[in-house]
Amino acid sequence: MSYRADKRLALTATELSGLTGEALKAKAREVLAMGMHGLCFSPYEEGQKPGEHISESQIRRRMALMQPCTKWIRSFSCTEGNEKIPGIAKEFGIKTMVGAWLGDDPEINKEEVDNLILLAKEGLVDIAAVGNEVLLRGDLTEEELLGFIHKVKSAVPDLPVGYVDAYYEFVDHPRITEACDVILANCYPFWEGCHLDYSILYMKDMFQRALRAGNGKKVIVSETGWPSEGSSTNGAHPSFDNFLKYFINTQKWAAEDEIEVFYFSSFDESWKVGAEGDVGAFWGLWDKDEKLKF
Repeated sequence: MSYRADKRLALTATELSGLTGEALKAKAREVLAMGMHGLCFSPYEEGQKPGEHISESQIRRRMALMQPCTKWIRSFSCTEGNEKIPGIAKEFGIKTMVGAWLGDDPEINKEEVDNLILLAKEGLVDIAAVGNEVLLRGDLTEEELLGFIHKVKSAVPDLPVGYVDAYYEFVDHPRITEACDVILANCYPFWEGCHLDYSILYMKDMFQRALRAGNGKKVIVSETGWPSEGSSTNGAHPSFDNFLKYFINTQKWAAEDEIEVFYFSSFDESWKVGAEGDVGAFWGLWDKDEKLKF
């Protein structure tokens, strides 16, 4: 699969807004079949949550569903079974952005980073992501995060190393931006209350802000998506149609502007309602039972 502007994606906003029901679902299936750059891998089955061990069998089952649709996957942790994800992805011919999940527990942070380095030295990591929204949550200081980034860079100097956070954090933390080889920016018009009609324009602006902050460094959209159900955030309304239209529009933009995007997410995960409210369970292209929503 490769990025290219394709006539099958050449829908105007007016044409797409007019699609509903089966026609809209058919267009989404068509776009999915064309393939995308990347998907964020959701490993947890119904009833599971972070802190519980995930099995190799569930990783393989979900990887098989994703494999025809994506060139890359992004994983979020290197412990509790998540460390098996990169090797299995490689077996399926998928490239990997592998994340070490950092928080406020020093022992877990050490295990995560050590495992990331080990996986990288085994050739299972194509991009190393040291931490996810640590600054946004306030779990670590900038100095602590820099220490982990430099530790990974020193251990695997030939591997692209970055940090994942909301696009504006790279503007607000230039030392972090400077330490990264690649800028991994989360861009969510939904969470900033943007109406669907203006969401791609808004995401383009988010991307440009990260690009300016990076001062010439490559920027990858490490997460973006739209929930299919749940409560609204100001002018951003979850619905099945909006979910499909955002997915189609994002892939259209990525193809036309040659932007590398990791779409969030692959599968619905109910545990996310605790942190995100009712919308948290409905970001996946596949539902919690691993059925494609469209």
